[in-house]
Amino acid sequence: MSEGRPYHHGNLRAELLRRAWDIIEREGVENLSLRALARELGVSHGASARHFKDKQALLDALAVTGFEQLNQILAEIYTTTEPFEARFKAAALAYVQFAVTHPRILRLMYATKHHPDASGALRKISCSTLQTLTTTIAAAQHSGEVQAGDPKHIALVAFANFHGVATLATDDLLEGMSWQDAAALAIQFAWQGIAPANREEK
Repeated sequence: MSEGRPYHHGNLRAELLRRAWDIIEREGVENLSLRALARELGVSHGASARHFKDKQALLDALAVTGFEQLNQILAEIYTTTEPFEARFKAAALAYVQFAVTHPRILRLMYATKHHPDASGALRKISCSTLQTLTTTIAAAQHSGEVQAGDPKHIALVAFANFHGVATLATDDLLEGMSWQDAAALAIQFAWQGIAPANREEK
């Protein structure tokens, strides 16, 4: 097909993102081509370039989409009326599950946010996961459900715990342990580290 193909998609940007997401999940980011995507969708490269000037811009938008999906999952858990312990454990497990379900997307999300040309939107949303956890921990401290201390530091250590087990799971470094068992152990250790000192263990 020629480069003169007419632009005919009603929502080309969304379709480019959807197809690119699928390709990365199946084949990896190295097999993603903006020109190939345009050919597959039956539009000119110029039409796709109206939305993404180059591959890096497409990757940036994909990373934003990944963080949006992840943050929406976690927000729905954090805003329930369950005790904080239940919300903390459910959110941590959901994070690990997102990682093992979308390992290539998660790697893309964190790699792209460090790219020199990362957009302001990506830099901002990439901080939201930890910021939301920090805010939620601060509220739980106020209600006596989390030990005293700097909520930023507590959130960072807790996040490092379940992000770490997610990384081990996606890199196949769990030495035969299932990701569910590894996540459960890591999350329990993290909870024990932030629970109030006078709390009775369940």
